[in-house]
Amino acid sequence: MSSFIEAASPHTMNTYGRLPIALSHGQGCRVWDVNGKQYLDALGGIAVNTLGHNHPKLVPALQDQIGKIIHSCNYYHVPNAEKLAAKLVDLSGMTNVFFCCTGLEANEAAIKLARKFGHDRGIENPQIVVYEKAFHGRSIATLSATGNEKLKVGFGPMLDGFIRVPLNDVEALKAATANNPNVVAVFFETIQGEGGVNPMRVEYLQAVRKLCDENNWLLMIDEVQCGMGRTGKWFAHQWAGIVPDVMPLAKGLGSGVPIGAVVAGPKAANIFQPGNHGTTFGGNPLAMRAGVETIRIMEEEGLMANAAKVGSHLKAALERELAGVEGVKDIRGQGLMLGVELSIPCGALTQKCADCGLLISVTADSVIRMVPPLILTEAEADEIVGLLVPLVKQFLAENKLSNPNVKP
Repeated sequence: MSSFIEAASPHTMNTYGRLPIALSHGQGCRVWDVNGKQYLDALGGIAVNTLGHNHPKLVPALQDQIGKIIHSCNYYHVPNAEKLAAKLVDLSGMTNVFFCCTGLEANEAAIKLARKFGHDRGIENPQIVVYEKAFHGRSIATLSATGNEKLKVGFGPMLDGFIRVPLNDVEALKAATANNPNVVAVFFETIQGEGGVNPMRVEYLQAVRKLCDENNWLLMIDEVQCGMGRTGKWFAHQWAGIVPDVMPLAKGLGSGVPIGAVVAGPKAANIFQPGNHGTTFGGNPLAMRAGVETIRIMEEEGLMANAAKVGSHLKAALERELAGVEGVKDIRGQGLMLGVELSIPCGALTQKCADCGLLISVTADSVIRMVPPLILTEAEADEIVGLLVPLVKQFLAENKLSNPNVKP
């Protein structure tokens, strides 16, 4: 453990279960720690580093912007905000954008939009449908919408106004909302990230769009983690051929520069008026330049197609190498958002992988999550498989020996 970590850790709040690693620099899909150890980055800052590290087109653009202006407040227009908004509207088929700094803020704004939408229609107690295993953030409102009860312990009371339903069950959704005039929106992630890389099925997405149209509800799709080309389309819900009314974005939109956005369609675009919502840092010139350049580079380098191609290659390789391995329950996801679910908790694999030079995360206790940069090559995907698979097999074998009652 480096002296840097020893010196720094006593003075930061104890809010993260950190590994004893401090990263120094990166290049492409590789990063190095302060001790010089190299890692293959299959985590991408948790789906943030779209373009990898030290991208030769992004870095000069950000340096140029820093030399001009980093921040101005929202009393004034920001030209790149208009440019980025226009691009997001074009890519999404929606109409207007609000910029903020994080996915939590984008989801908080979506919740406010839904409530205001209800109040504007005379609904005094607006209710939003949310999902089991969902994760939308850690503010009180987004935590209330989140499905993980462990995260809520010690922070009650949660906000009311949420109706929780299971994934991919249209009849359960209909039953939970039947004869309830207070429902204003349905809110979910196309592919749940923190909940365990759980995809919504295409036919379910289409059915929910239809229900929202029939009942005049807002369809609000959280694309914070699964959006921005990660699945092989700009936004994961586009595989179902639908368009939401509200779409929170963040993470990969700025390739590491903090940025969030709420994209709205006609039903929601004019709900907020001056004074209803705002942010000091949202839409700042540096973040807006990062968003503009990220999309430009993605288009120039065909990174959406690369995510689909390399993601399919990686998933197929994992399926092949882990086929028949006792304790491997499922391999799921799309593009470069993949999860390997084991039959037992496997948080220890984050350190074991790091020791072998691979960065991954474990979410929902037993799901190995991989959300690498969209520049990942097939050779690097093979390297991920070569590092990960032996560790998974060894981990499962050791656990079976120590706990013979473990079932696959």
